[in-house]
Order: sequence, then structure tokens, then C-alpha cells
Amino acid sequence: MLTVAEHPLAAHWLAELRDVRTPPERFRVATRRLATVLVIEATKDLATRTGTVTSPLAEATARRLDATVVAVPILRAGLGLLDAVTDLLPNVQVGYAGLERDEQTLQPSSYYLKVPELSGRSVLLLDPMLATGGSASFACRLLAERGASDIRLVCVVAAPEGVERLNNDHPTVRVVTGALDEKLNAVGYIVPGLGDFGDRLFGTE
Repeated sequence: MLTVAEHPLAAHWLAELRDVRTPPERFRVATRRLATVLVIEATKDLATRTGTVTSPLAEATARRLDATVVAVPILRAGLGLLDAVTDLLPNVQVGYAGLERDEQTLQPSSYYLKVPELSGRSVLLLDPMLATGGSASFACRLLAERGASDIRLVCVVAAPEGVERLNNDHPTVRVVTGALDEKLNAVGYIVPGLGDFGDRLFGTE
């Protein structure tokens, strides 16, 4: 259930994000552009309906989306991926998941969750870094408890440990990422990764 985007544009914008010299304003541009490629990949099998349109020359067969999509960014870093979703899917519904990690137990908890109806809808869970997989797995559980059965995690980079955790906990969840990186380091950062995504996105390093 893992898809690594192979498009040259994905590689180009990921290189911008990895580069330690990329300033926040450029980082935000690269995030939006890479997210566009990832969202296209994550939605390529959405249901469509067939109809017709009239072009300036003749009637033509046409296909339009026939799926309701809900985007759920995990605050705060997931917000960086949201613009690409709303650009591509103007009728998308948007929810939000606020998660934090207990510094003692290291377990995630939810401090905010606001989502529309999820049953029968495709859910794009937006979380740029799939590291240990703990937060993503917890978020998937929260969404499943609210009726989601088609969850697609869109992330910029993923670690093998996170992919394995998500596959074990939620084997039907699809992961679409810009890269499958080498490993996690001793403090849980993805290597080579790109540092703290939220800090780099919002200039709070």
C-alpha cells in the first residue's frame, strides 16, 4: 500500500525541500508544488461519471469526478499540503486533526478534531513526515472511528519504520510519498529527511 512518486517534478521539488539553504518562503513554494504531484498520484483512482459536453466544434464525451473527498491535515505541518488539495479539488471538504505527544509516555493524544461526515468518502490525511508512524496511526484510528474506510496518507518523506507501523496497524491505508528514506535516527528524525518540517515551513527554527 506504498506509492513513491516517481515523477521528475517530485524529485526536483523534494530536492528543494531537503536543501538546508532553502529559506521558508521558498520552502512553502516547493511544498505546494510537490504536494500537487503527490495529490494527483493519491487521487488517480477516484470514481468518475461519464457524460457529454459541447465544445465549440462538437459534442464530446467527458468524465467528471464522482467522488466526495475530505482532506484532513494534521496540525500544524499538514497545513502546508492543504493548498494543493483545495487547488485541485475545489469541492473538497476539509477537517482538521490536532495531535500532540505526551513527553513522558511518548504516546499521541488529540487536542482538537473537527471533521465532516466520513462514511463512504475518500479521506486524504495530510502529514508531511511519516517517521515512527505513531501520530499517523493514531490519526487513522480516529478517522476510522468516525466512519472513514478509504484513507490515503499523503506525506513528503517516509521512514521504513513508519511505513511498517502503519501497515501493521491499518493495512488498508494507502501511503503516497515523495521518498522512502533510509531510517530514523536515535531521536526519531528521518534520515536523510529534511529536518523539522513545521519549523522550516513557518520559519520558526
